[in-house]
Amino acid sequence: MKDPHSIIIRPHISEKTVAMSYGDPRVKDEGAIQRKYTFVVANDANKIEIKAALESMYNAGKRDKDPRITVESVRTIKVHGKMKRRGMRTSGKQPDFKKAVVTLGKGQMLEDYGV
Repeated sequence: MKDPHSIIIRPHISEKTVAMSYGDPRVKDEGAIQRKYTFVVANDANKIEIKAALESMYNAGKRDKDPRITVESVRTIKVHGKMKRRGMRTSGKQPDFKKAVVTLGKGQMLEDYGV
């Protein structure tokens, strides 16, 4: 079993991912909003490991009465690194990484996502 902190590396924060974390603006009921969060994950992690790691990380310190985070779905994307110039004539390549878009249950949100 892998450590959850070695599977989930960091949150991937951009304007688009912050807008996805607020949910669909057309839904007026706060309890029916489904929020999506994006994380940079290990290249060899699969969807089942990502789901288990997120649920264990965010449900670790909660009591029995506290609401638990449940992950509805996980979508993964492999992002290829871009070619960049390193100096005047030499070129280099940024490393490849893997992103995971995680959809939570209705009405749930992550407090310490970084937004």
